[in-house]
Amino acid sequence: MTVDLLPYDDRDGFIWLDGALIPWRDARLHVLSHGLHYASTVFEGERVYGGHIFRSRAHSERLHESARLMGFAIPYSVDALEDAKQEVLRANGLKDAYLRPVAWRGAEMMGVSAQQSRIHVAIAAWYWGDYFGDGSAMTGIRMKTGRYRRPGPECAPVHAKATGLYMICTLNKHEVEAEGYHDALMLDSRGFVAEGSGANIFLVQDGKLHTPTPESFLNGITRQAVIGLAEKRQITVVERSILPEDFADTTEVFVTGTAAELTPVAEIDNYRFTPGNITRVLREDFRAITTTG
Repeated sequence: MTVDLLPYDDRDGFIWLDGALIPWRDARLHVLSHGLHYASTVFEGERVYGGHIFRSRAHSERLHESARLMGFAIPYSVDALEDAKQEVLRANGLKDAYLRPVAWRGAEMMGVSAQQSRIHVAIAAWYWGDYFGDGSAMTGIRMKTGRYRRPGPECAPVHAKATGLYMICTLNKHEVEAEGYHDALMLDSRGFVAEGSGANIFLVQDGKLHTPTPESFLNGITRQAVIGLAEKRQITVVERSILPEDFADTTEVFVTGTAAELTPVAEIDNYRFTPGNITRVLREDFRAITTTG
């Protein structure tokens, strides 16, 4: 199947790069940048609803924390990043959008060791609708367990939103998409349920909301928001280790993330689920806070 693509390097608009807005097509990095060769790069994904960046400051703070975990410092304060994001939205005339702040080590040093490399920061924004793009946000996506597992915290800086940790996500997602699925379920190194390829996961069992403890993956900002919404509804939230066979006792499943927002799941491997009342209510509550919370 041929897909018509609008390349991300050939668009109109402006990108904020190292402190200034520049034409979109001029936002370049050198082929020998350390971030490209050794994945010394951290990033964020943020949704903009009606001009309001959802949990904007939390994302800027996490970018700083991810950089710290990766051994470098963002050369712009959280406040400066907040101002820059607004500049990008204004320059591109966007009210509903996806924001991508990214920071990486430059080309001053080539090799595993790169302490003297300059840290670059860029912020881009573009329109991005339904993440799965086929109406499954209402009916539920199909997932299949991927072959690669999330590394444990003793093996990688798993709480950094770092590009290198997404290599296995891409491999898993490509493999299951080739079989007709929307996304891959990722297990952790012990065989417990972790998350999707880019979204946290929740299960409904006996009217309670169960979700894996974020030991080997990000405690997502959308995940935290949804837990807060569930608690306001007096829905019990249980964070625990979850085995794949626990899906047999599960009535509803959904995933959460900046791109995925709150998307129901209809199928994981041989298990089937029907989006129900808890998924519907939390989805509506989440929509209600996206322009205010």
